[in-house]
Amino acid sequence: MTDFSNLIYYAPSKMSENPLLVEADLCIYGATPAGIAAAVQASRMGLRAVITEFGKHIGGMTGSGLGNTDFGHKTAIGGLARQFYRDLGSYYRTDKEDGAVWHFEPHAARLVFQEWLDRAEVPVYFEQHLASVETHSGKITKIVMENGNVFRAGMFIDATYEGDLMARAGVSYHVGRESNSVYRETRNGIQFGSHHHMFNAAIDPYVIEGKPDSGLLPGIMDIVPGTQGQGDRSIQAYNFRICLTPVPENRIPIPMPPGYDPQQFALLARYIRAGVWDFPRKFYKIPNEKTDTNNFGAFSADHIGANFDWPEGDYATRERIFQSHVNYNMGLLYFIANDESVPRDLREVRQQLGLAADEFESTANWPHQLYVREGRRMIAEVVMNERYCRGLETAEDSIGMASYTMDSHNCRRLVLEGFCVNEGNVEIPIPGPYPISYRSIVPRREECANLFVPVCLSSSHIAYGSIRMEPVFMILGQSAATAAAMALEAGIAGQEVSYSHLRERLLRDGQVLEV
Repeated sequence: MTDFSNLIYYAPSKMSENPLLVEADLCIYGATPAGIAAAVQASRMGLRAVITEFGKHIGGMTGSGLGNTDFGHKTAIGGLARQFYRDLGSYYRTDKEDGAVWHFEPHAARLVFQEWLDRAEVPVYFEQHLASVETHSGKITKIVMENGNVFRAGMFIDATYEGDLMARAGVSYHVGRESNSVYRETRNGIQFGSHHHMFNAAIDPYVIEGKPDSGLLPGIMDIVPGTQGQGDRSIQAYNFRICLTPVPENRIPIPMPPGYDPQQFALLARYIRAGVWDFPRKFYKIPNEKTDTNNFGAFSADHIGANFDWPEGDYATRERIFQSHVNYNMGLLYFIANDESVPRDLREVRQQLGLAADEFESTANWPHQLYVREGRRMIAEVVMNERYCRGLETAEDSIGMASYTMDSHNCRRLVLEGFCVNEGNVEIPIPGPYPISYRSIVPRREECANLFVPVCLSSSHIAYGSIRMEPVFMILGQSAATAAAMALEAGIAGQEVSYSHLRERLLRDGQVLEV
């Protein structure tokens, strides 16, 4: 059996015998697509930029299995984000859609990103685990890593999915779902009544059916359901976007994960016995007969309710949650392909799929990045919310557009009226692309004057569900770096950058600010 403990992990801490002192104009925390776009733009504007990355890989989710791009309206994607998909088109030698490719293999994305960084001469420092942030007079002066490395810069960008730099800098943020009343919304907070990813049969939640005193099946939460629209600390579920293939010469059978317990999937077995089987509908096709495997249905790849401690968790807590998701996702695939409680025809179909041997070779062919769909969210002068998504309010200081459905995966699995129920799914179309405010990526002036937050930006839970797409993160990363360069040149705070000048430069660089 493969020893996954040495191959698939969040990141154990390491000390350096010779700590580094690195100085730059702009320091970016996170080699996500947002961080990479920011670094490339900074280099184009003459800044010395560096990236510090928690893990060992670049590209965030775009380079870790999310090859079926969620984009909403392609017309809203410009600048470096658009160039990224065109460069993928060159890689695949396509002549479609102005040369852009929107469905791609993980290694192809990382290759494009690495070529960008090489051309821009931006160094990436891997396995940099943020320990502390030093501030003076409302500005970050340096960030210190657990290994002793120190990074100094005039401007900083937090490009992580969790918002770790933002939080340690003392910037206000929120975790969880706000009540609908906070921002005059209708789709925030607790959400019952969705028609998607719900149980399509009445499933008894108890270990012994009909006997509540026998306890709940694994994965079902013993909590009070709450009321529609009520705020809570729940966040939408995480999973891995797994790259599978049916090609025999490139296929590795799904391994049994360490500590595998088929009882973890007893609820799925009960659901299948009830005559429902919908999980296979989200095996997205990407090039070379591979898949980007996502969640679909009532019991699927989303590890519902297992991630609440991730956003604010220390690194040991995140390691525990990371391993729980590895075991859940790998165990789910192994269960479906091998467990005798699953009908033979379903097992045989699943046995034809395995991990792609030419992807994620340094992590046992398993994606290295957990899909953190939602972490901390900054609270700034402007909080993007449902009203902006619906076009009821408009940001006049646009730095890019979002256009995806207001989307939240399920947050909780619980018991309601004696049956198993998923809660939290929202899939609400919006009228069209809408602008994102510059003031949503900069903290309040009194909190930090030299930090930009393009990923964990200021947004409500449900608006974040629309904004949180990888092309949008690249757009916001590029805009953040542009503003950082302008602030450095003028010797002013990020909040003081002239929007008219920023807008002029963004348009010159191909950003789409309105449609």
